[in-house]
This record gives sequence, C-alpha cells and structure tokens, in this order.
Amino acid sequence: MSAPLVVVIGLGATGSAALYQLARRGVAAIGIEQFALGHERGSSHGPTRIIRLAHFENAEYVPLMRRAYALWHELESLAGIRLLHVNGILEIGPPDAEIVRGTLAATQRHDLTPEILDARTLMRRYPAFRLPHDWVGVLQRDGGTVEARKAIETNISVATKQSARVTVNEKVLAIEPRGNGVRVITGSNKIDADAAIVAGGPWMRSLVPELAPLLRITRQVTAWFAPEDAAQFAADRFPVFILESEFGNHYGLPAYESMGVKVAKHGHLQENVEPDGYQTTISAADEAAIRAPLTQYLPAANGQMLSAETCLYTMTPDGTFIVDRMPGFPQIVIASPCCGHGFKFSPLVGEILADLATGGAPKIDIAQFRLQRFTAPQPARA
Repeated sequence: MSAPLVVVIGLGATGSAALYQLARRGVAAIGIEQFALGHERGSSHGPTRIIRLAHFENAEYVPLMRRAYALWHELESLAGIRLLHVNGILEIGPPDAEIVRGTLAATQRHDLTPEILDARTLMRRYPAFRLPHDWVGVLQRDGGTVEARKAIETNISVATKQSARVTVNEKVLAIEPRGNGVRVITGSNKIDADAAIVAGGPWMRSLVPELAPLLRITRQVTAWFAPEDAAQFAADRFPVFILESEFGNHYGLPAYESMGVKVAKHGHLQENVEPDGYQTTISAADEAAIRAPLTQYLPAANGQMLSAETCLYTMTPDGTFIVDRMPGFPQIVIASPCCGHGFKFSPLVGEILADLATGGAPKIDIAQFRLQRFTAPQPARA
C-alpha cells in the first residue's frame, strides 16, 4: 500500500509545523501557500513571539505547553539551530488583575512554582518599571521568546529535506471531498489526496465557509521603541512581560538585534477586518494605543517608535483554538489557533494535525478545541 498523500493548505506557523510532522513520518506531503513564504499579511510573520508555560487564559494549557516545549527542543536538536530564548516572563498588575489571578491559578493547579514579586522588589530587580506600590508580578522563569520567522523557515527546510513538496504563490480555490479522499483545486492545478489539512489563518472563513459564523478577524499592530538604555532591555537583563492596567493588556519583549523593545496591546483597537483588504499603514491612533502604558509604567522604553507592523487575529467565540476533523468529512482536518497566543503551541498543533490527517489519535486530549463545543456546522459539501 502506498503512503497517504496529505495536502497542507497555509504554511504559517501551524501549517509549516504540520508539514514538518508529516514529512518526519514518511507521509507524502504537499504544502501550498498563497503568498511567498514568510509573507506579512497573516498571523505568523515577524522576528519573535512569546512562549510561556502557565497561561492566565486557560489553566489546562499547561500540559499542552509541556509537550510543545519538548517539540520545540526536538526541532532545535534536529536542525542544529536555536529557536527558544528562555529569559523569563513577568505578568504584572494589581493583585486582582486577571493576568495575575489566572496565572497563579494555573500554576497552583499544575504544581508550578513561579516567583511572586511585590512592586518594590520587582522595580529593584528590573528598574525600567515604575509601578504602584500595591502591584505585583508573577515571574515564570521558563518563559521567554521564540524566533518566529526562523521557526517557520526551519519547519519548511526540514520538511523539504525529507521529501515534502512546497508550492508558493498559489491560491486554493476549493477543497472538495471525493469519497474517502479530497480534491484541492488551485488556480493552476487539481490535486487528489487522501486528506487535507487546512491551516489558512485569517482565510479560514473562505477556505472552509462552514466556519465563517465562528470566526472574527481583527487587525493588530506591533511596534518597536528605542529605549533610553538598550543594555537595560537586553534579553539577559529584562524579561518578556504582560502588563494589565487601565489601558488594557500590553505585552513586551526584550530588545532584539537593533530593532528596539517590542510592545503591543492585546486586541489592539478591536477592529473587525477582512484579510484581503485592511489598513496596513500605522496611524497615530495605533501608536497611541500601544504607547499608552509606557509613559506611566515603563518610561525607559517610551522613546522613538522605530518601526511597526500589522498582523491579524482570528478569534473564536471563546478565544481559544479550533483543531478538529470537519463533521461528516474526516479527511478534511482544520486548525484555527491564530487568536493571539497560538504561535508557541504550533509544534504541538502540527503534531495533532498530522495525527488526525493520517487517521491516528492525538497524544493530547483535544476535546476543548473540537467544534462540538459550539453549535457544530452541519455538513454542507457535495
């Protein structure tokens, strides 16, 4: 019996990880990307992303992240490249802040031991911060950053060295079940395969129309600021942070190369957009929303905005992922983890997608990511 053929649609963080996992298993795999690899129109581009073990959003992410960390290290070892930089993540706010309470709940549930810093101790250790005396910080020492662009390049490189094929600048027009298989129709080709993995980021609504009622696409902006003292924000002296304040939830990463300190507001301006036509120019309102907490809480990073870029979130009603087989069509596997904290999970999601596409059972329980938690879309395909 010949090896199954699986088509992976979308080669951002999730799709490239799925392609890598399939290739490592000896599965014949074709990856299709509608733009160039590493393009800046979706959710996976840019130099860095945050990685953390405990999440205030969901305590049950911890066992998933343990597996994700192992897979990140496996990829690093296989490729002989460093992708993770573990320098800690500090979640800061009033004691009753969601990010503080949620992270502590997750750490307690899974017997983790973060360091809890009062404001005075925190500012003595990290003098760039200026915080109210009653605020606290929760320091997870195993947090840090992932080299995002390099991670995707590594997935693709390893996959293609193990016989996966990649097609770029090719738009998928239709995904059609054919008996127990699937036909993927592009602008120039028709590919008959055993299964398809659809990891199209903000284009999931058009690729899988049954999902459209569940997905909301929002425009995000990330900026890099020139600090007063670059050495103060070096990765070996300054952690990743998430700060909850009257201005919302902002996150930041240490200075990276010559780019300055990365800062963004989670959710940004909550603008609903379409992925094929949204504003990529950075406005004064964009900068103001990102810069708002710096003057008060991180003045040492409140320098010139050196650069900025847009990206997109794909939000589900409950703010977490969709990872599942399509109801009625198990040969079509779908993944929509682009909700603002999905990149770090991508090796794990890629592994799960490869399991689902080849008829296996995921090693991790994915009940919380299945479509049945919503009013499941009904099969509507010919």
